[in-house]
Amino acid sequence: MISGFGQQALISIMSHLVFIALAWWALQALRFETLLRANHVFQARVLYVLLSIVIGSSVSSFFLDYLLWSRQLPLILQNITFL
Repeated sequence: MISGFGQQALISIMSHLVFIALAWWALQALRFETLLRANHVFQARVLYVLLSIVIGSSVSSFFLDYLLWSRQLPLILQNITFL
């Protein structure tokens, strides 16, 4: 039982890191430079990091919820009794 929690924690951490990295990579395709003031490089980098975390965490949470629900679905179907 305890090892199940460890596995779930590891999957959650890895999922968040992968999706944050994927969001960072995807945000590189956008041209935020046109929206930001000149000579505000540090603030632009912080914005990229924060947006990557927000987007990556949201997508990861959706993915993990979907994974959890798909694991719970057979339990629902076991409790259905047919007439």
